[in-house]
Amino acid sequence: MSSLSIVRTRADLRALVSSWRRDGKKIALVPTMGALHAGHLALIEQAKASADVVIASIFVNPTQFAPHEDLARYPRQEAADIVQLEAIGCDGLYAPHVEELYPDGFQTRIVPGAVAQRLEGAFRPHFFGGVATVVAKLFLQVDPHVAIFGEKDWQQLQVISAMVRDLDLCVEIVPAPTHREPDGLALSSRNAYLSEKERAIAPSLKQALDWVADTIKQAPTTLNSVLEQAKAQLLAKGFHAIDYLEACHSETLEPWQVGDPARILVAAWLGKTRLIDNRGLD
Repeated sequence: MSSLSIVRTRADLRALVSSWRRDGKKIALVPTMGALHAGHLALIEQAKASADVVIASIFVNPTQFAPHEDLARYPRQEAADIVQLEAIGCDGLYAPHVEELYPDGFQTRIVPGAVAQRLEGAFRPHFFGGVATVVAKLFLQVDPHVAIFGEKDWQQLQVISAMVRDLDLCVEIVPAPTHREPDGLALSSRNAYLSEKERAIAPSLKQALDWVADTIKQAPTTLNSVLEQAKAQLLAKGFHAIDYLEACHSETLEPWQVGDPARILVAAWLGKTRLIDNRGLD
């Protein structure tokens, strides 16, 4: 018999979490939007190593989607997700309906600071406000000791970390390494949108990041030229638009200066699918 407890309301969630706290359990939260893949399961495994009990959330958050984006077609497969959570030994699942997080009259929203303004924030200005708001609500409802976030969404990780620090939220943010396919493609629920031809091209994104990192480690003053060459390579491979490919300070995400900790981030379109990825620069 499965030990996965599934709750859908705040009241049931708080009853479950309260029982764990009464037993002195350390609680880890893994927020997701469902359509779980091996990358999500790696987050669950890391959470299990960080705490006594693990609760995942599945919620396709409408406030982080613009009207023209893919909210309606975002992959949803809750039954399959539950099977995977049971198999991996997750202790709880919080899968609320929209009205549970955004009841009638809801009007308060978190506005992230400068770390959210560039890169994703420039192309999706609605995005991080929606992410920060729903994550803050999940933290308040679940009250976890730790929360696990993947490094694939590097800017999101920095936005959440800044929110926790600035608002004195009592949760430890634990980053998890990006989980990849054998050919280097970062796992994402949106990979399911790729055609067979597009899937063959997609690993070029990681290859471009690696080439940029290797090249500027040898000659950092050539950064701008290297970035432009990498963009041209991606377009030649079959990507049809590049929203950004930049080297940034790894925490502030301001443009990188030699000597700063660095992260290279990219967002590019392959057909109708927008892929993001990043890597550090040693």
